[in-house]
Amino acid sequence: MKRNHAITDVPGIEVGHTQDDEALTGVTVVLCRRGAVGGVDVRGSAPGTRETDLLDPVNLVEKVHAITLAGGSAFGLEAASGVARWLEERGIGFETGAARVPIVPAAILYDLNVGRPDVRPDAAMGYRAASAAGDGPVAEGNVGAGSGASVGKIFGAAGAMKAGLGTASIEVGGGVVVGALVAVNAFGDVVDPESGEILAGARPAKIGALNLGGEGRFADTMKVMKSFAGRQILRFAMGKNTVIGVVAANVKFTKPEATKMAQMAQDGMARTIRPAHTMLDGDAVFALATGGKRADVSTVGAYAAEALAQAIIRAVKMARPAGGLPAATEILDSSGDEWR
Repeated sequence: MKRNHAITDVPGIEVGHTQDDEALTGVTVVLCRRGAVGGVDVRGSAPGTRETDLLDPVNLVEKVHAITLAGGSAFGLEAASGVARWLEERGIGFETGAARVPIVPAAILYDLNVGRPDVRPDAAMGYRAASAAGDGPVAEGNVGAGSGASVGKIFGAAGAMKAGLGTASIEVGGGVVVGALVAVNAFGDVVDPESGEILAGARPAKIGALNLGGEGRFADTMKVMKSFAGRQILRFAMGKNTVIGVVAANVKFTKPEATKMAQMAQDGMARTIRPAHTMLDGDAVFALATGGKRADVSTVGAYAAEALAQAIIRAVKMARPAGGLPAATEILDSSGDEWR
């Protein structure tokens, strides 16, 4: 089995990125040319999505042909149209009799406050991302949908840190491979699920005459939320945060099983992001079952959560400073620490 240590280890899955490095926004496409049974689970309360209703198990269409993840807030949903056009040109889509219609669900994250707010992913960028897709190693960090991603935003940009995009894969046994890809743009902090140590998140910040978040390296969003200052900040906070991702496995699943896989994968988010699924986040996870192996949905779902957790950690470890925001590697380098 190939070992890209990425979602592309799952047979039938390809990934393509494109981004504007100056504007700090971009698109990531997860392609499944032969179609994959899809599911989705949206738990954040400020989502921006396309065609998620189609993935409801009670609805007709079973297979999707790509998932588009993009920056640009709601404007970025346009990128999926470019992906659909690229697929149509290659005869890929749901046969309607009159035409083949590519099924391309999508989700976006808010990055307008990091780079240039007047540059957003569009159909042309989506087309380029699809054109760049392949089944080899996947670039991580400040790429694709993770180009303008950040975390730890309870104090706004004054205390936030740069995050990005990460991916991971796990061999479950019997030839089954589970993979995950995620763009991490969370309101909360990213933590090591084993130690509870914050890896990237809100930093102490000075807002006006107030010094908020203590004197340590990190403010700890959970602690700030229960403070008087934190409660006042949350009264006026807006939903500008989202973790969006895809989990995939080379298994024969029904739509209800793929939906369960997406639901269970959300546990990986809860393990690594504190807090997750808030009113200020639009967290969404898609699931793709590409066929091939028969497997227990509970086992696949459990490892989908683990793969997503690993991908989230990769997203902050591989991020680079950008848009005036420090990255985790920069802070650890300055303190003499090293990634374990």
